[in-house]
Formats: sequence, C-alpha cells, structure tokens
Amino acid sequence: MNSDVQIAGDPLAIPHLLPPVPAHPSTVSAFAGLARAIAADRAGWEHLVRYDATSRWYHRLRTGPGYEVWLLSWVPGQSTGAHDHGASSGVLTVLQGELTERAGTAAGPSLPAQRILGAGAQRVFAPGYAHDIANDSLEPAVSLHIYFPGLTDMPMHHTQVAESAPTPLDTVHG
Repeated sequence: MNSDVQIAGDPLAIPHLLPPVPAHPSTVSAFAGLARAIAADRAGWEHLVRYDATSRWYHRLRTGPGYEVWLLSWVPGQSTGAHDHGASSGVLTVLQGELTERAGTAAGPSLPAQRILGAGAQRVFAPGYAHDIANDSLEPAVSLHIYFPGLTDMPMHHTQVAESAPTPLDTVHG
C-alpha cells in the first residue's frame, strides 16, 4: 500500500468528506436550538410584535417540513386556558417578560404548583401534555412556540389541569 498520499489544504473543506448539513431540525435538541437562534435575532421578530388588549396576538413566523414557528404576545391578565396540543410536541421559549405555566391533565380538579418562566426560559413538551399559560405579571410578554408536527388541534380542557400529568420532556434556561 502506498502511503505517499498527502492532502494539501483543509481536508474538511472537501465537500464529499463532510456530512450533509440538515436543512431542518430533526431532534428535540435541534428544535430547542432553533428557538434559541430565533430568540437571539431580535431584529427578526421584534418589529412584528403587536399587543391586543382583547385577545392574545399571534403570528406564524415560519414553517418548515412538519413544523411551525409562532410568535405570541401577552398583555397582563391574558391566558390560554387549560389545553393540550393534540398530536404535536412543542418548544415554548419566553422572549420577553414573564409567563406562568400551570401544568397537568384534565383528570383532576386541582392545579399543581405553578412555574414562572422568565425571558430565556424554555419548556419542551410531548403530545398530550396539558397546561395553561398566563401572563400574571404587570408587564407585557412575548413568547415563541415551535410545534412539530405543525399544530392542527388544540383541545381545551374544561376542568383545571391536575397534578398527575405527564411532565414535559425538559426545562431549559437559555
């Protein structure tokens, strides 16, 4: 075998030696990373934010194969009510302000201890995870939501979320 082969320059710059770069996220970690990248690009979303005193404002920021990215604003006192996201998993990232999450299922009448999510906090959740998100603070808030697959169903729960719920996949503070 001849070992006289030498590579000139950076061998990683040769395209066929590099693994293909994925065009879109395919893991929970990659979706959380996408949310952090969008959050870091304030110039890309801040000018789109609107506040509506009568209902929560939302704007679909982008789509990709099998996922959607939504930008939401919350004035003090606004909330989602207890709901889940059907067959969709998701990543919730607080971009500005503070939101309160009460999580669980519709199996019981009581609310668990609430979780306060400040700017930079992320919640990753699986299909069927029920929660209520609210702006209980005195300042407006903005959040980013990525759903995969794209959100097609958001069943409301007529009972309060309960303590016996499955837990979200992860809580990340960015």
